Amino acid sequence: MTAVLEIQGLRKTYRARGGPRRALDGFEMYVEAGQVHGFLGPNGSGKTTTLRTLLGLIKPDSGEMRILGHELPRHLPSVVGQVGAIVESPQFFAHFTARDTLSLLADAGSLPKERVDWALELVGLRERAKERVKTYSLGMKQRLAVASALLKQPKLLILDEPANGLDPGGIREMRDMMATLSAGGMTVVLSSHILGEIQLICDSVTIISLGRRVAAGPVAEVLQAHSSGQVKVALETPADLSAAAQVLIAAGFQLQANADHLTLSGVDKPALIARLLAERQLYVSELTPVTADLESVFLELTGTAPVPGQVRSVDQSVRPELTPQSGVNS
Repeated sequence: MTAVLEIQGLRKTYRARGGPRRALDGFEMYVEAGQVHGFLGPNGSGKTTTLRTLLGLIKPDSGEMRILGHELPRHLPSVVGQVGAIVESPQFFAHFTARDTLSLLADAGSLPKERVDWALELVGLRERAKERVKTYSLGMKQRLAVASALLKQPKLLILDEPANGLDPGGIREMRDMMATLSAGGMTVVLSSHILGEIQLICDSVTIISLGRRVAAGPVAEVLQAHSSGQVKVALETPADLSAAAQVLIAAGFQLQANADHLTLSGVDKPALIARLLAERQLYVSELTPVTADLESVFLELTGTAPVPGQVRSVDQSVRPELTPQSGVNS
């Protein structure tokens, strides 16, 4: 598929009182057209620096970047009209209404007036459009920020923590909106700490830690690549769990006993478990792999520094290389 966003070898070092601080250390990222792509990383990982660098707010030390095939930052002026973005919390005039705010932005960008109502409807603010922004909750201000980024009907939408301040209903509406935008052909890069939502919303993810990419690819493949090989075992007769645990421990399996099932680790051949227990008249009612969730994978990958030179990724065979002449150098 066509790449909407490409980053390769991005580096940025800041001067700090305690010495130079490396915010980005050869970071790479690749986002295909029409995807909702999750961009994940703990605080201080380089996530915001990456987004600000893409938008021309920070100059990188070195690296290669493209948006919609345009080299950055040299061609940013020609592509910025096709990019909508929220990075950090935008500020609005407190005494303006939401409609006034978006109308002002539409006028400034020479955009059709009808897009104001379209954006308000999409983020669920049309019924509150005549109220002043100072009366809005944090979640409503987040919706207004998303609406402002959507006014251009961009091909690439970059959202940094758009669900901040939203209640569960608002988060669900945001999820539905992302799906609607993606179905309409818009590419969305979504940064969030709500990992359960990222797992539900996103087609693919990039995880950054200490300025380096530590995982990337379709969500299902990233989860599969970091599966622990655990298996859940339940018995037809729950009272037999203790006896089953003793049999499996004697056979060399590592397990954790739960109230209604056993969790085994490092299982290569699950069928062997059912056969081993059946020989002791202990019959299995459930034997299923335990699938890793995005939160556990995220914590595993970002809990310690990545090994230098090692990138844990599942997209190496499919990500095309950027051409050397498209570099952005300081």
